[in-house]
Amino acid sequence: MTALYIQDENELDTLLETEPLFVVDCTAVWCGPCKLIAPLIDKLALEYSERVKVFKLDLDANQPVAKRFGIRSIPAVMFFEQGKLVQTIVGVKSYEEFSCSIDKYLA
Repeated sequence: MTALYIQDENELDTLLETEPLFVVDCTAVWCGPCKLIAPLIDKLALEYSERVKVFKLDLDANQPVAKRFGIRSIPAVMFFEQGKLVQTIVGVKSYEEFSCSIDKYLA
């Protein structure tokens, strides 16, 4: 199981209204560091599949989303709870750092 791509801002808005907790990895095909964390994001999608939805978002195709959430560098992993952005982790981090953030919101 891998993290699915959010296609556009409308899909993101629907998730904000319907999902209590979800994660979005902001990425781009040309981004080297993004490729480094991609397997970690897919692992999150698998390990948390019962409790948290994990997505990827191509920022090249979704510039308005980048502006809306102030994403200036990638990779940037955004955590949303009850329709609000509650945390953004920028840069290459360990799996534990990502999973601890999810655990914090599940507690």
